Amino acid sequence: MSTILKWIARLLGGLVAVLVVIFLIAAAFPLPQDPPVDMENHGAGASSVEPSYSGLQREFPPLNEPPDNPTTPEKVALGRLLFFDPVLSENNEMACATCHQPDLGFSDGKPRATGLDGVELARNTPTLWNVGYAKNLFWDGRISSLEEQAAVPLTHPQEMSTQDTEALVAELKAIPEYVALFDAAFGGGEEAITLENITRALAAFERTLITNNSPFDRYAAGDFNALTPQQRRGLAIFRSGATRCFECHTAPTFASDTFRVIGVPDDDPGRAAVAEDGTFGAFKVPTLRNIALTAPYMHDGSMATLEEVIDFYAKGGGRAHGVENVDVFVSGFELTDQEKADLIAFLYALTDESNLPEIPTSVPSGLPVIERIENPAREVAATYNVGDTKAETAESRAPVTITVAPGETIQAAVDRAQPGDTIEIPYGIYHERVVVDMNDITLRGIPNEQGEFPILDGEGKLSEGVIASGNNFTVGNLHVRNYTDNGVLVEGVTNVHFHDIFAENTGTYGVYPVQSTNVLIERVEVTGVDDAGIYAGQCENVVVRDSVAYGNVLGIELENTLGGEVYNNHTYDNTVGIFIVILPQLTSKISANTKVYDNISEDNNHENFAPEGALARSAPSGVGILLLGTDNAEVYNNVVRNNKTTGVAVFSLTGTGVFDVNELDVGPLPEGNWVHDNTYENNGYDPDPFVKELGIPVGDILWDGSGNNNRFNEENATSFPPLLPGDGWPGFVRRGYGNILNFLIGLVS
Repeated sequence: MSTILKWIARLLGGLVAVLVVIFLIAAAFPLPQDPPVDMENHGAGASSVEPSYSGLQREFPPLNEPPDNPTTPEKVALGRLLFFDPVLSENNEMACATCHQPDLGFSDGKPRATGLDGVELARNTPTLWNVGYAKNLFWDGRISSLEEQAAVPLTHPQEMSTQDTEALVAELKAIPEYVALFDAAFGGGEEAITLENITRALAAFERTLITNNSPFDRYAAGDFNALTPQQRRGLAIFRSGATRCFECHTAPTFASDTFRVIGVPDDDPGRAAVAEDGTFGAFKVPTLRNIALTAPYMHDGSMATLEEVIDFYAKGGGRAHGVENVDVFVSGFELTDQEKADLIAFLYALTDESNLPEIPTSVPSGLPVIERIENPAREVAATYNVGDTKAETAESRAPVTITVAPGETIQAAVDRAQPGDTIEIPYGIYHERVVVDMNDITLRGIPNEQGEFPILDGEGKLSEGVIASGNNFTVGNLHVRNYTDNGVLVEGVTNVHFHDIFAENTGTYGVYPVQSTNVLIERVEVTGVDDAGIYAGQCENVVVRDSVAYGNVLGIELENTLGGEVYNNHTYDNTVGIFIVILPQLTSKISANTKVYDNISEDNNHENFAPEGALARSAPSGVGILLLGTDNAEVYNNVVRNNKTTGVAVFSLTGTGVFDVNELDVGPLPEGNWVHDNTYENNGYDPDPFVKELGIPVGDILWDGSGNNNRFNEENATSFPPLLPGDGWPGFVRRGYGNILNFLIGLVS
């Protein structure tokens, strides 16, 4: 018997030794980590110029200019002549300007570009206006610099087809004027004429093609007469939650370096053809500046007019054609004929050719230069862009309080205001959308004797109650109800204060600050919205306090936001109570440094009623607090109870099964989060089907094991996994446990 016991002891000892070795090996490897975020260019918060006249006046990004090719007047002068000179093509008949015609918005007016000998190419010719700001070039983003881009059409066999670049260099060296121009630009006499310097000169010229003085720009800079009333209405529609145009076509460039599937029905793979992680059918978001001059539209030129484009988006893009992977922002909308006309009028307000370069009458090669082209869209733009030429600019005065008069609209009072004014709204019911685009405005309701707030009622027809883009904006003492998309939307603002607002049945969001900095939301109550009741997206420095959210899909949401405090709030009867998240394919690439404390999050078991196709539709019912992919959040001193799936969940984006890994342009892992000292009661008693399918026991805390340095100090909480890494764990123990846990979860998932 003693011999058997000895053998058992040896086996157990050996097993323990093996486990220790496995653990030490696991501890030797670092846990998977997200790449570091560029803290200088994270994208969260407002980007208003300082000083500004309105929050619409945004800083342009730095030009995408490599250090080894700084722009100089000499390079620009050379690049301009090369751009218009057919000498760069194999047959001396095609110049860069042949396809990028200045009179056609640096496009060519054709559905698809035409190459050498009239060959039709695969895609539409994109404009070159503001191309110097782009980090991804061509429709599929295969190139990252203008220098690289210039060489592609030059040598492509179906475009300019200059296969023998040495012969081209020799041809230019034989032209004395080019020898002098290259020498002035780069030095070195005729030896300066190289393919590399040809592309550098072209890139330098193209970086000067900047458009930034459109009627919209003048309006954003404080000339409130620069847009017509129709164009101002169109601007409101452009940034409304109905169309969501501004989500992708972001000011000031009205473009994005992201890739989206809008679903134009064809078999072009787009980004997927050039990037391993590219999504099939995804294309770069083009600029809308000078869009009126560059018809036809889309990557294949299949839509001849802006009306066709709007109709396509209104029907949900490719969803109407059976395309399954259409971007969530392209979900369809309804506009009246007047609203559609207003939106088109605003798009014409993005027209500006004040920096149009002069087309040379001759080029050094002596070859013919392209002829000028009549573009009828210019005349149409001129009929739209008339502003209010008879209006007089109001003289500056001290700030005053303006009270909405009986029978007057709130908007009429806003239009009489100047920066610094307060608009007071007497108790009553107002059926309108209010737009505030100037700085330093306070919009304040005057309650009646019973303490009831003035009511903004969209009657289920209007998209937003309030849209604001003025810095230092305060809005409060209002009851906002029955809007189709948002209660109060504030976009691109520095310093915004929401207070004492009751929002009900306002579509997607109740209060909705986006791409804003220094946001305070307090004493706000929201119910009945099909996304987030209280939402802050792509913001920096956000406080949400003393507020209530119930009967929504998401009670309180901070999305792609840097620096947040969520405290003293009550969330109940939502699908998810409090949601801190990072999502891909947005301007902001960060979600970090949020504190969630002293809240009550209970009974968040509402059925998910978000629209089909919306990201919120994927939220599992019955979660008190959900951290999804966010970093360095601290969750403490909250009461979390009676949430049927779990009290607190910490997940990676990849662990949800919702996101295409090819679309993840943000770090998907939750890292550095600390959950501690919360009070839990009766969570996890009837998990959502998504969690049930995982086949794991749930309770107060649910963690998918992902991410580095997540810590949980909850002595009396039930959890999965049963053993959670605590704040006091040494780093090597956390690494070993995390790697083994990830391996085991990977086996069963």
